[in-house]
Amino acid sequence: MTPPVPITSAAGTLLYAEDGSTYIDAISSWWVNLHGHAHSYIAEKIYHQALQLEQVIFAGFTHEPAVSLAERLLPLLPGNMSRIFYSDNGSTSTEVALKMSIQYWWNRGETNRKKILAFRNSYHGDTFGAMSVSDRSVFTLAFHDLLFEVIFIDTPTPENIDATIQLLQEQGEQIAAFIYEPLVQGAGGIKMYDAALMGRLLAATQRSRIICIADEVMTGFGRTGKLFASEYLSEQPDIICLSKGLTGGTMALGVTACKQHIYEAFVNDDTYKTFFHGHSFTANPIACTAALASLDLLEKEGCRQKIDWICRSNQTFAGTLAADHPVKDVRVCGTILAFEINQGKDGYLNSISSFVTQQAMQKGVYLRPLGNTVYLMPPYCITEEELTQVYRVIKDILEPLSR
Repeated sequence: MTPPVPITSAAGTLLYAEDGSTYIDAISSWWVNLHGHAHSYIAEKIYHQALQLEQVIFAGFTHEPAVSLAERLLPLLPGNMSRIFYSDNGSTSTEVALKMSIQYWWNRGETNRKKILAFRNSYHGDTFGAMSVSDRSVFTLAFHDLLFEVIFIDTPTPENIDATIQLLQEQGEQIAAFIYEPLVQGAGGIKMYDAALMGRLLAATQRSRIICIADEVMTGFGRTGKLFASEYLSEQPDIICLSKGLTGGTMALGVTACKQHIYEAFVNDDTYKTFFHGHSFTANPIACTAALASLDLLEKEGCRQKIDWICRSNQTFAGTLAADHPVKDVRVCGTILAFEINQGKDGYLNSISSFVTQQAMQKGVYLRPLGNTVYLMPPYCITEEELTQVYRVIKDILEPLSR
């Protein structure tokens, strides 16, 4: 096993190693970093907040950063969201959404609605509820007999959409919620699917009164080109999960946003209908401040222009890859580009991933393929020179594989 590389500092897209090596972070350190490492604006806001209030229990107390963040987020979110529930990472944001959905029906007296619908090839986190609604894979193998039962369906295609809608008509009254990664399935291999067909599926789901949960932990905050991937869809969710880019990649923070009717199911004098869920660092003031600072940067015109430029650059580069390299299924969704190296068996355990990572790092770029799936998801601050270097390194790695 290759030992981990000690990183001593970072700035912009660059990671600086203990031995003096420098790497372009082409995957935003697991998809979290939006504006670049050690961003001075975010750091300054964090510094001043730490001097004022670093942490307080978020039960019986509140504070300005949490209130301001909720007020900033809600108008931006698709689907007319009404309330924000804070947690501390992506997995917990999906756990909250699942518990909220199941208890919603329990509070209403419809206790037959306990099943969860999810996509095959999905990934929603590493805690037990999140693992349960994720595809049964190498990530969950040791725990399969401990995970709750889920109805898994394929992402919509012209061939399967009618059968899937039929399934909803037959079993809808037993299903509490449908959780999905809109348009792009992340850790499952950066799989992308059709927005129009997903709109049809969501419409059928909502006709069956099933709560729709959009896991935008990875796709949120501009990754797909729009601010949120759900904006591409004709039908909007009842609950949205956020993390990763929420704080610009600076601090751990999770958000679960819901519509008003979900919230109202818990507002009752009956204590048993309380949503008993919380974390020690729920709505941490420093993390909320980092998120507010990230939103400040994200809403600048220059950031919007950089996102659009990355989207166009990826489309252009994808066209050059499809022609004469040992790759397949080259695909782009906004700032996300992915393809499979056409060598060996598809999947996370394909050893080509370590080869690609090692070769790229020798050339000053950090890539971390998911098996034979190579992908890019750069910070929005990446320069033209840096992105060109990333593209060139990918082609250099692929060149000997095409012989």
